[in-house]
Amino acid sequence: MASETIEKELTFIDNDSARLLYGDLNRNLMAVEKAVGVTVKARGNTLAIKGLDHEVKVAASALEQMYDLIRSGYPVYPQDIAYGLRILERSPKSKLKDIFLDKVYITANQRVVSPKSVNQKNYIESIRANDVVFGIGPAGTGKTYLAVAMAISAYMSNQVKYIILTRPAVEAGEKLGFLPGDMAQKVDPYLRPLYDALNDMLGREKVSELVERGTVEIAPLAFMRGRTLNNAFVILDEAQNTTHEQMKMFLTRLGFNSRAVVTGDITQIDLPYGKQSGLVEAKNLLKTIEGISFCTFTDVDVVRHYLVQEIIRAYEKKEKKGKGRQVKLKKPSRKSI
Repeated sequence: MASETIEKELTFIDNDSARLLYGDLNRNLMAVEKAVGVTVKARGNTLAIKGLDHEVKVAASALEQMYDLIRSGYPVYPQDIAYGLRILERSPKSKLKDIFLDKVYITANQRVVSPKSVNQKNYIESIRANDVVFGIGPAGTGKTYLAVAMAISAYMSNQVKYIILTRPAVEAGEKLGFLPGDMAQKVDPYLRPLYDALNDMLGREKVSELVERGTVEIAPLAFMRGRTLNNAFVILDEAQNTTHEQMKMFLTRLGFNSRAVVTGDITQIDLPYGKQSGLVEAKNLLKTIEGISFCTFTDVDVVRHYLVQEIIRAYEKKEKKGKGRQVKLKKPSRKSI
């Protein structure tokens, strides 16, 4: 039996908050229509939502909760509507306030960095509660960005004295020796995403000042060997490209009053064929140790352009299809040799 089409009305008492909820030229309402498949008609401060029963419930819950967020002082943008709808479609009982109002850090241009999904919220809570956290999932899910925000927050609140960001310089398609410049210039492109995150939150001048003072260090993973990292928030990015030896070396650098966040995407391993990823091994080896937490992200947590989510799904579908077609080759019989 097909679901019935229903209509539900929502009335908002605060006209200014309702106007912000609707967005310029009702863009936020159009985002709801496109994402859920309902029709939303605005008449003053009253909305009429029409569609299938479960679709109307999700849309109404999202709009009501976003209205409450606006009244709490949270600036709602069309992408926030999309994130909220995505959360409620998977977890209808979720409270968006608990997720969106968890302020991790406020950037130099006064933008609030906060989780945008249930998994991102769990990730933030895990970093607060554990000394070693692994964030594993596809591109665009906020693994590195949120980790950098947590590192800056810890430094600003005097929980740590140093921020150390590192990643393996894996030669994916281009040999380092053929790149121009000295060693620092050769590895700089590999570290650029970490600089981007810091610059976005602190501003270039502040980042340059902290790097010059030695408070913030961004370096290739090989430079971590032989060190003991005390009073530091350490982030290992692109960890899927570490080897067994590199991952073990990194994890054993952790000193007193330090914490580590390890991020990576095990679907994008650039190691030579036959070489096991240190991240995959660590996931299997360390999952039962108390004080170490593993957080997994999916395409649902993507916070980049909406097409990134679709791209990830398309590749996952192709890869699953490819695995299903793999046929185990029979060992040739002696007669055929």
